[in-house]
Amino acid sequence: MKLSARDLTRLIAKPDPALAGVLIYGQDAMRVSLKRQELVAAIVGPQGESEMRLERLAAGDLRRDAAQVLDAVKAQGFFPGARVLLLEGATDQSTDAIKSALGDWQKGDAQIVATAGALKASSKLRKLFEGATAAGAVAIYDDPPTREEIEADLTRAGLTRIAPEAMRDLTALARVLDPGDFRQTLEKIALYKHGDSAPLSPQEVADLAPASVEAGVDDLLHAVAEGESAQIGPLMVRLHAQGVAAVTLAIMAMRHFRALHAMNCDPGGPSAGIQRMKPPIFGPRRDRLLKQAQGWGLVRLEAALATLTDADLTLRSSSNAPSMAVMERALIRLAMMARR
Repeated sequence: MKLSARDLTRLIAKPDPALAGVLIYGQDAMRVSLKRQELVAAIVGPQGESEMRLERLAAGDLRRDAAQVLDAVKAQGFFPGARVLLLEGATDQSTDAIKSALGDWQKGDAQIVATAGALKASSKLRKLFEGATAAGAVAIYDDPPTREEIEADLTRAGLTRIAPEAMRDLTALARVLDPGDFRQTLEKIALYKHGDSAPLSPQEVADLAPASVEAGVDDLLHAVAEGESAQIGPLMVRLHAQGVAAVTLAIMAMRHFRALHAMNCDPGGPSAGIQRMKPPIFGPRRDRLLKQAQGWGLVRLEAALATLTDADLTLRSSSNAPSMAVMERALIRLAMMARR
């Protein structure tokens, strides 16, 4: 049978002992591996004594002895409980060996969990699992995780007390991080919150999320957009000492003010516009950018973009003007516009 990602999530939450096998396949090996780990752990339990009920086979070994799959499925273990035969790197050449095992499978035999890379609709291996009544195949795509998957990850990490705003930020974070990085972030948050009964806050999510390499520049851009002209000089001195070029500042300032402009151009206003931003904006930064967009308005943002375009053209021209001075003057002009 053909399984969806949601079906797999439910199967992980409550394994079906009547299911002979599951094929998990997809282009992203990391995503496939994570789902395989979850399913195996759900059936036999976490690592430890459950390893005694887990048999591993490499698909390449089946070329020499195809009967290994059936033997492993029928083998009787010394430890009670459900057993799993993990078959990694399966290909169409593994189809016959797996077909024989699925055909002879009976309740109480080891359940087959097979993984594979991207498989076409014409794949023999994929057709085998999709056509079986007691087995299933599920494709893992690079789509953002569903709310159900995010909640399962949070439960697994032991995070149950979460403020609604923090949940919104975690959902946005899950959409921009790789699954492995997102889980590591949740583990870090869970370790930080261990013994703390207070709900997880948006500020804690922002503080514990992976740091951005643009954080120093963000400080400068926020100062400009909020009219804090006195902070521009010291921040630019620090960024220049770190090796940040004037052209880089121009590009990032243009990106920042274009984002504010896009928010204001939304028919529903900045509040609706910020929800459409890609990648999503979350945490205190979201509230800060929304306030900036509302404060500037569409007309002044268009003037700000014109000022930045002039500065960028000057930097890229043959002018002998000091590049950092040109950029600093432009940013101070923008800060003065914000205070009007």
